[in-house]
Amino acid sequence: MSSRECLGASKCAYGAECFAEMARERAKLSDVVVTNHALLAIDAIEGAPVLPQHEVLIVDEAHELVSRVTGVATGELTPGQVNRAVRRAAKLVNEKAADQLQTASEGFERLMELALPGRLEEIPEDLGYALMALRDACRTVISAIGTTRDKSVQDEDAVRKQALAAVENVHDVAERITNGSEWDVVWYERHDRFGASLRVAPMSVSGLLREKLFADRSVVLTSATLKLGGDFNGVGASLGLAPEGTEGDDLPKWKGIDVGSPFDYRKQGILYVAKHLARPARDGDRADMLDELTELIQAAGGRTLGLFSSMRGAQLAAEELRSRIPEFPILLQGEETLGELIKNFAADPKTCLFGTLSLWQGVDVPGPSCQLVVMDKIPFPRPDDPLMSARQKAVEDAGGNGFMAVAATHAALLMAQGAGRLVRASGDRGVVAVLDQRLATARYGGYLKASMPDFWFTADRNQVRKSLAAIDVAAQQTEAG
Repeated sequence: MSSRECLGASKCAYGAECFAEMARERAKLSDVVVTNHALLAIDAIEGAPVLPQHEVLIVDEAHELVSRVTGVATGELTPGQVNRAVRRAAKLVNEKAADQLQTASEGFERLMELALPGRLEEIPEDLGYALMALRDACRTVISAIGTTRDKSVQDEDAVRKQALAAVENVHDVAERITNGSEWDVVWYERHDRFGASLRVAPMSVSGLLREKLFADRSVVLTSATLKLGGDFNGVGASLGLAPEGTEGDDLPKWKGIDVGSPFDYRKQGILYVAKHLARPARDGDRADMLDELTELIQAAGGRTLGLFSSMRGAQLAAEELRSRIPEFPILLQGEETLGELIKNFAADPKTCLFGTLSLWQGVDVPGPSCQLVVMDKIPFPRPDDPLMSARQKAVEDAGGNGFMAVAATHAALLMAQGAGRLVRASGDRGVVAVLDQRLATARYGGYLKASMPDFWFTADRNQVRKSLAAIDVAAQQTEAG
């Protein structure tokens, strides 16, 4: 249930036992409140007061803050969502208002059946009319719901609140898109299972963060991956902050400190770049990469976490290597729950785990089960990603380097997170292998490497195989007791 649908503890039949209400009351009496990014973003950005007033905010894993806030600030319209609003409202309003919303819903649904994925730099005329019809019909229904009462409807307050929430959400998103703010990005998405959706998100959330999060409190941001390219500037800019001592602007100022790591990365890990491989093409076959991956896994004795830039890449690699090296079980993200996959991966050193985005950040397997972390290629955002491409173009239009500010920063953050999967304890040893020559040959390669842990670097394929074999032998001796 959304905050719009909540009746409040005094009106709801379950108010006295509501977990959310009890947690809110306890929070008011607490000196320290621990919550998650999503609730923090809802409290700050949506204006829903779920957290008590506070003077100090500490955000851990702060590298995720921009994406979390972007998610909360993103609006979506789908035919299913609009139809639910129609059904809920029909119970409470007169026939004329219900028919107006039904007709607008049908017009929107017909358009969405033909929608093709991609950004809408301008709203097409037919979509504009459909959204205005939705907006106006929702406005009529909202007014009608506010003036009618039906004693035959059981739990009418709850029904009314849910209907209003559903219709108001459709109204707000339709109005936001028809208003056409230059700071919003609008695009179609299409899902094989759920069909098409129309989405709108802010070009940047830095202004929201400055106004809603940083203005009235002291904020401490912590993460192992806030330094990208060797400094905090990129992350600071994405959050709408300026370095301390900067003159000539009104941005909140940040001061950074690197407290170091408990690990000796240069002794514990190797960063290997397969410089001899062909430059990866988008969605192209990479037979040489699969050959390299096979040999690395054999040298490591399994023990491999494969991080892929796409689910398709992970699936193809898993299918191919299962036939090539059946002695090393390959687990694939999506075939079991993530928790079960990680548990099985950690339990058997010969096992490998392949997957995509959530594995880049969500795996904590210290010890000999994870001694080789492989990245198939630099994880740049897809060039047709509507929001990322819009943000990149906005930086370029302002005279900046859009590629470095958006695409390279995105890749650097993921590579820093991915490389961090290798060394999780002081006794861990292993190799991070990047099967993309661009990390060693492209101009931006230095920026990406500077964002990762300071491992010993090599492009020597023979040396890395010898090192993996030696690490495997040592692990086997330890396992044997």
